[in-house]
Amino acid sequence: MRILLVDDKASMRSAMKKILNQLGFHDITQAIDGEEAWSKIKDVLYNDPDQLFDLIVSDMEMPRMSGLELLRAIRNSEDIKEIPFIMATTITAKQIILETMRLGVQAYIIKPFDYPMVEFKLKQAGIL
Repeated sequence: MRILLVDDKASMRSAMKKILNQLGFHDITQAIDGEEAWSKIKDVLYNDPDQLFDLIVSDMEMPRMSGLELLRAIRNSEDIKEIPFIMATTITAKQIILETMRLGVQAYIIKPFDYPMVEFKLKQAGIL
């Protein structure tokens, strides 16, 4: 499974990557914000569509392009709108959570997260 991990904080990317590795996922590409993630997605889509990401795990609050903006862009793109998307964020506002659910996010992980929480959410989302 190819995973795109998006977070502007290196420590959060490192923590999530470690958990994903422990869960058996090793093909992980990282991006520092939604804009870089969107660029990587488009690059793969146009140059090697067989290597598209199977899962996106993204923070919400990032400079240049937020996780919510990235989610909207993906859901509005016919070729990639079905890619499973997990939001990992500190935002607990009900309206934001409902918006991500409306856009088809598979799971919503509240930071700080740990191995059991990520494992549970991935199982709940049908990824594990």
